[in-house]
Amino acid sequence: EMADAMLGSGAPAEQPVLLSAVPAEASGGPAGACEGDACPAAAQALEQPVLEPVLPAAAEEQNGTDSAKAPKVNCEERNTTGIDRFTLQILNVSQDLMEFLNANSSDCTLVLFYTPWCRFSASLAPHFNSLPRAFPTLRFLALDASQHSSLSTRFGTVAVPNILLFQGAKPMARFNHTDRTLETLKDFIFNQTGIEAKSNVAVTEEDWEGPLPSVLTKGIDWLLLFSVLFLASFVMYATVRTESIRWLIPGQEHEHQE
Repeated sequence: EMADAMLGSGAPAEQPVLLSAVPAEASGGPAGACEGDACPAAAQALEQPVLEPVLPAAAEEQNGTDSAKAPKVNCEERNTTGIDRFTLQILNVSQDLMEFLNANSSDCTLVLFYTPWCRFSASLAPHFNSLPRAFPTLRFLALDASQHSSLSTRFGTVAVPNILLFQGAKPMARFNHTDRTLETLKDFIFNQTGIEAKSNVAVTEEDWEGPLPSVLTKGIDWLLLFSVLFLASFVMYATVRTESIRWLIPGQEHEHQE
């Protein structure tokens, strides 16, 4: 009574509310009595179970990473010990490409089909000349497609410049980008073989000078010239042959005399 008189209230004291440590067993009031951020963290943890995200196994992550970086062509890198200058080799008219490709080996060779009077081949030349320094463990060859027409037909080279990646003596991939620069060529080789290029390689003034010519040269397309001469000879032969047959047909000579 003295306590009630001091508090200024004659109402009996409220019964204390007992909270249970087990969810949904608290006496007095529903479980959602807390509003907003007023509930303490402990109460929220009792009301809602905590779901922890399940991370993938380390083995699965490793397998996924390996499969994403797996090269399409498993090239055998050559030994560069004792090689001071890395440059490409240009085949002349008497040399056969198959003589430079080892069918029993798994080493890789990048072959360029070009013509010296094609302006696209000339613009590609300095970038292709710098590739042997960027990938010293690979081999690089170039050949004049007009002098090796049989190879152009064999590998489906209908236009130049055309770049093929060989493993041994088998063509594995073709460079199909229209942007023919050192960076796109390095990306192509890396995507196919998984071999990374040296980072300090760039196109220099020596690459513009050779060995692949970057200046257009005037030349004669002997294959085209031979085709034109063959067609002209065939037309002349057919015309003469037709006149000879006309004289042999009965009645044609009489009409000519009349």
